[in-house]
Amino acid sequence: MPFIPHTEQDVQEMLETIGVSSIEDLFDEIPPQLRAGELTQVPEALSEMDMMRRMRERAAQDDGALCFIGAGAYEHHIPAAVWDVATRGEFMTAYTPYQAEASQGTLQLIYEYQSMMATLMAMDVSNASLYDGASGLAEAVLMAVRANRKSKSRKILVPGTVHPSYRSALEAIVEAQNIEIVEVEWDQQSGTTLLDALGPFTGEDITGMVIAQPNFFGQLEDVNALTDWAHAQKALVIGLVNPMAMAVLEAPGNWGEKGADIAVGDGQPLGVPMASGGPYYGFMCCTSAIVRQMPGRLIGRTVDLDGKPGYALTLQAREQHIRRSKATSNICTNQGLAVTASTIYMSMQGPDGLANTAGACYQNTQALVEKLTSIEGVEKAFSGHNFHEVALTLPAKASAVLEKLAEREVLGGFDLGLSYSSLENTVLVCVTETKTDSDLEVYKLALADVLTELNG
Repeated sequence: MPFIPHTEQDVQEMLETIGVSSIEDLFDEIPPQLRAGELTQVPEALSEMDMMRRMRERAAQDDGALCFIGAGAYEHHIPAAVWDVATRGEFMTAYTPYQAEASQGTLQLIYEYQSMMATLMAMDVSNASLYDGASGLAEAVLMAVRANRKSKSRKILVPGTVHPSYRSALEAIVEAQNIEIVEVEWDQQSGTTLLDALGPFTGEDITGMVIAQPNFFGQLEDVNALTDWAHAQKALVIGLVNPMAMAVLEAPGNWGEKGADIAVGDGQPLGVPMASGGPYYGFMCCTSAIVRQMPGRLIGRTVDLDGKPGYALTLQAREQHIRRSKATSNICTNQGLAVTASTIYMSMQGPDGLANTAGACYQNTQALVEKLTSIEGVEKAFSGHNFHEVALTLPAKASAVLEKLAEREVLGGFDLGLSYSSLENTVLVCVTETKTDSDLEVYKLALADVLTELNG
């Protein structure tokens, strides 16, 4: 629908009708000290032509460079059919399916998405997505506090190996909810969370524990031991996972003796392009025992009076449907278009396709590690196993190395020194199935050249 602005005459007639002299009068109850005032940092408006030119210039900055940055956003091959279908009008313009009788297509797609995600995570149910992985983790923590009624502490253990941005978002969202986030120390040798670090918490009232797999360093945690320890403390386990990795790693529902209680993460690896930062979407799965504490909605499959299959909103514990005090969350609109793409992507790939993609990521990562560690002074930062990200220690400051690599059109990774003061010479490198052996060789030669330039 085109945007048709009101004319000055329209505005004046409306103001006269309601009996005020100006638009400012509509906000006279707001104290002056709370008003933003003039927006001095907002640039002047651009014409459509100038705006399109600027966007093309910014998009061009991403062209040509080899990307080895991961840290939460991953470059995977997306078959052309995925977005050809996702951007059809009936998908692209679909909105929240309030009226089931008019939204059967959308409901069926979400139902199939939920079925795939629940299977991938080995969990009982999946919701219809959240805003992104970071806010999804916060929602999972809030859900754990609601669900674990035997715990009175409202204390959540979060290892330092969890994505720093996720931890920051978690703190921002739950800090006003009287929830205590306790950071668990990680092992400097393995880059993982060891059971020894949990010793001080043994026997305490713990509401929940977050376990990342793979963790932010790309390392694989001992999820079975960590899950069983948390359950022994009567805590709920929140598995924070990369969905692509779950095609080859043990799914959260199978961790330890009882499995994780909640699985959450970002769905971006499943058919959603990096797109200079989004939009992405968060997924959440859980056991049936705590499903009524899950935010968002669940789509169910049933039959109508004629015996034909139909889809409906089975669970919608939102503030718009029940008393606000009883609502589990105010999240109402799932990231529909991204979820549509993921559903098509998973349908096209199938279990074998996902496993083959994940396997190719792992193999390429090992190949790059072998090439880069052949350069003098470059070493793996941590022992143990990893998936498609690896931390490498360099004989120079990581920020300087990455800057020089970028000049050579190689986006060399994420500077871990930005989030961990002890790792200023360490870079987190990601490799997916999109990289060829020649790409890896380009990185190796560029890194060797940069280190020679920096170290003489």
